[in-house]
Amino acid sequence: MHKNPITFLRRKANTATPQRRANPVVKFGAGIALMSIALTGCATGVATSTETTTSTSTAQETTSTTSSTSAATTAETITDTTAAIDAFLATLSEEQREAVLYAYDDETKTTSWSNFPVTFVERAGLNLTDLTDEQKTAALAVLEALLSDEAYATVVGIMNGDQYLLDNSTTTESLGQYYIAFFGDPSDTSAYEVQFGGHHLGINATIDGSTDAITFAPTHLGVQPAVYTDENGNEVQPFDGIYTDAFAFFDSLTEEQQATLTSGDVSMCAPGDTCDFETGAGLTGADLTDEQKELLLDLMANWVGMADEETTAAALAEIEATLDTTVIAWSGEATYDMSTGDGINFSISGPNVYIAFQAQQGSAGADVDGVTTSGWGHVHTIYRDPTDDYANSVTQQAATGGMGSGPGDGGTPPAR
Repeated sequence: MHKNPITFLRRKANTATPQRRANPVVKFGAGIALMSIALTGCATGVATSTETTTSTSTAQETTSTTSSTSAATTAETITDTTAAIDAFLATLSEEQREAVLYAYDDETKTTSWSNFPVTFVERAGLNLTDLTDEQKTAALAVLEALLSDEAYATVVGIMNGDQYLLDNSTTTESLGQYYIAFFGDPSDTSAYEVQFGGHHLGINATIDGSTDAITFAPTHLGVQPAVYTDENGNEVQPFDGIYTDAFAFFDSLTEEQQATLTSGDVSMCAPGDTCDFETGAGLTGADLTDEQKELLLDLMANWVGMADEETTAAALAEIEATLDTTVIAWSGEATYDMSTGDGINFSISGPNVYIAFQAQQGSAGADVDGVTTSGWGHVHTIYRDPTDDYANSVTQQAATGGMGSGPGDGGTPPAR
């Protein structure tokens, strides 16, 4: 098993549960398969865990052993990410370069990501388990350059959760496998996409140096388990920030607003599938105070704002412009307490944003004694932009069998 220890500062404070979050450490195993399901639910007939885990973390935060890679502006993020990609490509053989590079408008980018295991839906690009330690480090450096410190922490926490299940549950197939691919010619002056993911992660970041724009639509973030202990004995909770922001918004609402919110229609769109982006009934942005709108935007920033502050501000400004017609619906628990209940579901649907968050009511065979691997502890989410998925470079293709299709014969590498 190759290990790439990476530590970082998790900057965001947990205002609901004042515990310090552990620093996840990336480690890649041989990688084998977790039987999972689409965002709309877990596989039936699979035993579920009834154990629960509280959302505590006692580890002390530490800074990275290297300097922070978070950029301040969109232009700096683009420059840093492009440079990191060039450095990664320089470590590859010609055959590997051909496997990781696709044409910008190749439809493969819409069919090679999913919330299904890699044994169900073939990913594009290179599998990190097939890379040398030097190449893996260079691949992760691309993510460090692209993502904010906090988003990178979440991503590493997700990946290490998969590794934890691989090491400790009976699941023995595709966990721990992550792929990286690039669509278009990585450049400071043109558009390209970074695609990175595995079972509980699917990042599609479109980067356009000609307009200084970055979008993460569509992106899938998932987590299982909710809390786990890393190899240093620290408790790690990758979605603590999301849960904290979700309940900060929920708790800010009046009883009447909460009644409207929970009587609405929580909509779901499976990652890697086409969507109608129906809003349905629920609480609208027009029903919110200015403070409540800010809390809702803070929640959405967990998906929309994964890069630098300038990119985040630009994306949230577009969403805020149509926030009054955005519909929010919620079902499940009313208190952030993972020792009880089955978790929460919510959707946020508007002209410029679609976010769905669903607790999976099943462990998908990834049971670990004393660890929550269902409900609170098994979550799939999706972020889409009804007006700008993939920066309008391609149209999302219909999923095959409700789970997405494989990349087929692969793409056409761009000229370099």
